[in-house]
Amino acid sequence: MSASLQHRAGLPPAVSPASVVVVGAGPAGMQAAWAAASSGTKVTLIDANPSLGGQIWRGEQSNSSVGARLFEKIRKSNIRFLSGCQVVDAPRPGTLLCSANGEPEWISYDRMVIATGARERFLPFPGWTLPNVYGAGGLQAMVRGGLDLRAKRVVVCGSGPLLLSAAATLREHGAEIPLIAEQAPFVHVLRFAWAFRHLPSRVLEAIGLGKRLFGAGYRSGCYPVRAQGVDRVQSVTLRNSTQEWSVRCDYLACSFGLVPNLELPLLLGCRIDAGFVAVDDWQETSVPGVYCAGEVAGIGGMDQALAEGEIAGLAASHAKADPGLRERASPRFQERERCRRFASALAACFALRPELRSIAAPETIVCRCEDIRMNQIDGHTSWREAQLQTYLGMGHCQGRVCGAATGFLLGWPAEPTGPPLFSVTENFMACAKGTGEAAPAPAGNPSKQ
Repeated sequence: MSASLQHRAGLPPAVSPASVVVVGAGPAGMQAAWAAASSGTKVTLIDANPSLGGQIWRGEQSNSSVGARLFEKIRKSNIRFLSGCQVVDAPRPGTLLCSANGEPEWISYDRMVIATGARERFLPFPGWTLPNVYGAGGLQAMVRGGLDLRAKRVVVCGSGPLLLSAAATLREHGAEIPLIAEQAPFVHVLRFAWAFRHLPSRVLEAIGLGKRLFGAGYRSGCYPVRAQGVDRVQSVTLRNSTQEWSVRCDYLACSFGLVPNLELPLLLGCRIDAGFVAVDDWQETSVPGVYCAGEVAGIGGMDQALAEGEIAGLAASHAKADPGLRERASPRFQERERCRRFASALAACFALRPELRSIAAPETIVCRCEDIRMNQIDGHTSWREAQLQTYLGMGHCQGRVCGAATGFLLGWPAEPTGPPLFSVTENFMACAKGTGEAAPAPAGNPSKQ
């Protein structure tokens, strides 16, 4: 959008114009930014974290050689990276309102690549709000950040390969892992292992995890039903098809797979299919000029994210008008297809069992921000209806935890919410509008600060 159009629309001039803006600086976003910039396009890369890398590489802490090369490319490029920056609103096509370290930042763009990744899915059960109950990936990140778990008993439970990766990291930092509890049946786990027999990198990764976890307890076909403790978790009760039993623990790490961060695509009106953003062959969404790459378009791991990121970045740079582009992108198309077959096997083998829909008791808290319990939303037919009758999803996390939980427990699909996408102060909105007066919080999704 031009400055004159922004003026007529009542918006302040954008201080950060870019031909392509990439939202999310994980593997997919970094690869997209580099691919677009290498085609001569002016690129702005933004991320809420203080550094590049996203949840996979977390700055430059990763030992990944692929990550190291990509970090170096980004550093040597003319890509403008805005850290501590998250999208708050998209008030007009081609314009984003962001919070950059708490200050309003307007960004204008011609095309956008959304690479906002995914987050852990939490399922509520009695005791899940006790202190020392964390997400598996969250606890993994805390340990890497300095949390001391030496000689602490950590039970890891839920579903998917993330459990093994998290458990291996915790163990390397001194934690005792009495049990990794996978909800998928053993035959499904074997089927998944067989699915990546032709992928050498996956085989090597599995062998490495096996070595790191040698001696740790592992059981498939079981899941948590209760966590017990007084001022913190002290044990967890698990169930399989025939029995229940309890395991003593100092920490409980739970993760029931990943769910995509759809807030921005929904706000922009992108079509959602089977829980992910629908994209075409070039990763373009139903909104022209808006592309998606990585987990937001399908959970498939780092290799798929890198392939999709490069395709999206090339397409967003308008290089797809180049007759030679498809030939240049051909290896990435082939890699993406291989990864998508792997992702299909992952989804099928670790599909959540229907019994998990009944582990929440009527008095179990579903929305931790607003203390909304299961019996308070029983009888409602949709997320929107439950919001109108309770404060479900209106807390600080803006429904990012309870939304995914109710999506599985009650079958409620993700629905678009009004801005702001993240909680901001009224003063922030006033400064963004340039009025100098307190701006009212947008209806339907009020600011909690």
